[in-house]
Amino acid sequence: MKRFALVVLLLCGAVLTVVAQPTIPFIKVEVRPDHTDWLYSCGEKPQFAVEVTTCSNAPVENVEVRYEVSEDMLSPLAKGKMVLRDGKTVIKGYTMRKPGFLRCRIWATVDGKTYEECATAGFDVDKIKATTTMPDDFEQFWRKALAENEKIELLPQLTLLPEHSTSKVDVYLAKFQNFRQGSYIYGTMCVPKQRTGKCPAILIVPGAGCRARTGYMEEAEKGVVTLEVGIHGIPTTMFGSTLYKEMYRSTLYRYWLHSIDDKDNYVYKRIFLGCARAIDFLAQLDFVDAERIAVTGGSQGGALTIVTSYLNPRVKFAAAIYPAMCDLTGHLHNQGNAWPYIFTNKSLATPQRLETAKYYDVVNFARLMRQPIFFTFGYNDMVVCPTSMYAGYNAVTSPKELMPVPQSRHYTYPEQKEARSKWLLERLLK
Repeated sequence: MKRFALVVLLLCGAVLTVVAQPTIPFIKVEVRPDHTDWLYSCGEKPQFAVEVTTCSNAPVENVEVRYEVSEDMLSPLAKGKMVLRDGKTVIKGYTMRKPGFLRCRIWATVDGKTYEECATAGFDVDKIKATTTMPDDFEQFWRKALAENEKIELLPQLTLLPEHSTSKVDVYLAKFQNFRQGSYIYGTMCVPKQRTGKCPAILIVPGAGCRARTGYMEEAEKGVVTLEVGIHGIPTTMFGSTLYKEMYRSTLYRYWLHSIDDKDNYVYKRIFLGCARAIDFLAQLDFVDAERIAVTGGSQGGALTIVTSYLNPRVKFAAAIYPAMCDLTGHLHNQGNAWPYIFTNKSLATPQRLETAKYYDVVNFARLMRQPIFFTFGYNDMVVCPTSMYAGYNAVTSPKELMPVPQSRHYTYPEQKEARSKWLLERLLK
């Protein structure tokens, strides 16, 4: 009997070995600039070393590769094809005369399958400037919007979700009114069960899209109230529901362009004010210390982090991961294109849209924020390009820290998330 059980276990192990997917691709494409920090001065000519190997680091011989060299998110300066006899080559001879980023992209085709990789060199990145300008009435516009929003009753609600709570953390569906009567912001709140006095709090603002929000349990277990909000006016705790995808493909399709021709009715006016109001929601809770509130988020959430910090001075600390919406007009000036790519088609840059963009460009909020802020992002990001992110980062005059991870794209390594959490908790839990 024991012998049979052992055989079964061995067979199961064999099946698991066959079915499990490897974490490292069989073919590896590596692209490396010759400066370890990937940084250069304008006029320098980086050399991009290219290697195509198997997962055991054996060179792939006679491999066909295609390459492009371009400034960040712009048309290629050069492109071509070549065959690498020993799987190696060097791409060189290109530079930048103005601050920005130069990207070398490689596509290698092996046995009919194409593998892609890139490396992005930064040139005088601390001198990257935004192309957007600030309207004379920018602050007045947002003061008026905030004042009008304060007339709307908050009507805060918390609904305990026992099935999602744990022995250490209570989970709630949060709800409060924003922008107009009957319009709500929802969020998933995690509250430590063991509390001595009032707790600090972190508002987590969302990236683009529409989905459920599970809440930040880990920080809550360490004594911090966390509120992860959605921005589309529907509950954030419908786990397993297809409604989010259905709405994203229908009423929320390309929502970032809704009413963009009218700065007073642009969709992000409601969203920006809702995130600012989420801070007020946290501050009025009797178990939250209103003097210790932070905000964080990635991508669209990185943008909302900066915006919320300016709009609500109750925010004491901020942490932005690859912030979007910085320098929306960059592409019109042959500079890196910022998500949501409003002006990729330059013919769509109407006077009305250009006017709206000035009031919602995150760079203009970054120029005015006063809170300490932590940033982390990568140079290979082709969703939110590094040129636009540096335009936002360089605009900040308050205390700031940057954790660059050059090789990362539109994702974060665990170490980046840990650094963000550590930075916030060290300040909130003093």
